[in-house]
Order: sequence, then C-alpha cells, then structure tokens
Amino acid sequence: MRFKIDENLPRESAEFLTQARYDAVTVIAQRMGGGPDPKLATVCKSEGRVLVTLDLDFADIRAYPPAEYPGFIVLRPTSHAKSHVLKLLQLVIERLPCEELTGKLWVVDEGVIRIRESE
Repeated sequence: MRFKIDENLPRESAEFLTQARYDAVTVIAQRMGGGPDPKLATVCKSEGRVLVTLDLDFADIRAYPPAEYPGFIVLRPTSHAKSHVLKLLQLVIERLPCEELTGKLWVVDEGVIRIRESE
C-alpha cells in the first residue's frame, strides 16, 4: 500500500509507515507544500496513494468522494504532539491487514477508527 503524508504531519510519520513496510512519501519531499487541497487529492489519485492528513477538509465526502480516490486517512489526535500522531498511526497500521482502505475514508480518533464510503 502506498501513502502520501501531508505537510501538517511530523516528518517521522512517513518513517513510521516505512518501518511497517509501507511505501510512504511526504508532500514536502515532493515539493508540494502549500499547494491547494484539490491539487493534492488529484496527485494522490494519479499516484495511487492514500493521503494521510490532519486536514478535516478531506473528511468531507461531498468534496472528496472516497470511491473516486485511493483513500483518505484523517487523523484527529487530542494533541498535535508527535507522540499523539504516531499513536494514531500505530492504530492505523494495526488495522490495515484487517480492513479495506481503498476508496474509503478513515477518520481516526484516539482509540477508534470510523470508516466512511461515498454516499
């Protein structure tokens, strides 16, 4: 599975996914920082990458219907401290082998993952 890590996440997020044997690149490494959300979504679609972000705009399934994309993971930590973000990513990594992500939106809160599909 391939992931794109948004610029609002710690750099270590990509390393964390890579250590779990996933392909992860960052928006910053690809020199896409500061770009508009629709462009980022389009690039993720063309690259076949699931976007991992803190940006709640991507949780709007009317604006970004999950079925039209490889998938979205929107993290909602209680704190944006690195340890909280990585804790949520660990929850995602544990769930990946059991649950389909392609074409879905995962909203990840402390201890729970809500999965949505396009309506």
